Amino acid sequence: MKVIQVSHGDGEYPVYVGQGLLGMASVIDRHVEGRVLVVSDPNVARLYLDRLRPALERVRHKRRLILPDGEQHKTVESWQRIIDELITLKAQRDATVLALGGGVIGDMAGFAAACYMRGIRVVQMPTTLLAQVDASVGGKTGVNHASGKNLIGAFHQPAAVIADLDTLSSLDERDYRAGLAEVVKYGAIRDAALFAWLEANTEGLNARLPGTLMEAVFQSVRNKAEVVAADTRESGQRALLNFGHTFGHALETATAYSVWRHGEAVAIGMVLATRLSEVLGRVETGTCDRLRDLLKRLGLPTALPEDQDPDRLLNLMRLDKKNRADQIRLILLDTIGKASIVPCPADDIREVLHS
Repeated sequence: MKVIQVSHGDGEYPVYVGQGLLGMASVIDRHVEGRVLVVSDPNVARLYLDRLRPALERVRHKRRLILPDGEQHKTVESWQRIIDELITLKAQRDATVLALGGGVIGDMAGFAAACYMRGIRVVQMPTTLLAQVDASVGGKTGVNHASGKNLIGAFHQPAAVIADLDTLSSLDERDYRAGLAEVVKYGAIRDAALFAWLEANTEGLNARLPGTLMEAVFQSVRNKAEVVAADTRESGQRALLNFGHTFGHALETATAYSVWRHGEAVAIGMVLATRLSEVLGRVETGTCDRLRDLLKRLGLPTALPEDQDPDRLLNLMRLDKKNRADQIRLILLDTIGKASIVPCPADDIREVLHS
């Protein structure tokens, strides 16, 4: 097991990375207080809910809530169900929400914890690769709106993150590969050594070798922790973590969150952002090919579907949270391992979407 401390404006919390952690009462128990609500989805609950029993034996008042998984269910209505369950539990301000699942469950449970009684404890227990390397760390919580992804939410840091690598063995192929896109992101925007390591270890990643996974998750969380410590509320460099996300979120919204996994949309978005970086002369020619090659070797999509209307995607991008003064601001590469936030002319974005 490895532990990374994540610092933020109000303190710090540990991220545990290792195998068998969901069954380690000694790890979980130290972060659980008061009445406990476990929020999960049907598949994860069936596979892993029983592993929490040893850690929760001492808790007298506890409930479970099983919500449907998938971005199309990341709604105000699902958030309301969590709030209702906390009220039924008679949870007080010392209560704990355990978010056992992927990024959707983590975001909704975290947002409910942020709002209930103006903030109660949440422990993130991510069971997907994407959630372990990205969504569970940093305190960004929320739900989607028909007009855009994550438009409703709050910053609410977890009490701890417990990333059990054993859960990755049960992921279907698409969900697993979607998580790899976020690992690639860290290498592309701030860690050239990690990017090169990924290029050299695609076989181990595709085979889900435990040692390779440990390194990929650990290095990703280390990068995320450093960014969060420097910019807890995304007022500056933390926005760099959205590399590929503005394009990706638009694609997810345009397809009603029902066609693409988040990481798949981000993979396509990273290619589009890098192509735009080349069009604007910000990055060396060939960088997009290098990124695209790595994503393809990891089994990820790299091209915008032909059935998508570029002008509609551009309009959806105008609602992105990074935008200022009606200017679309994108994360563009300066080189592999370094990125910047750049106001981009709509005509250049349109050109890339149409190409």
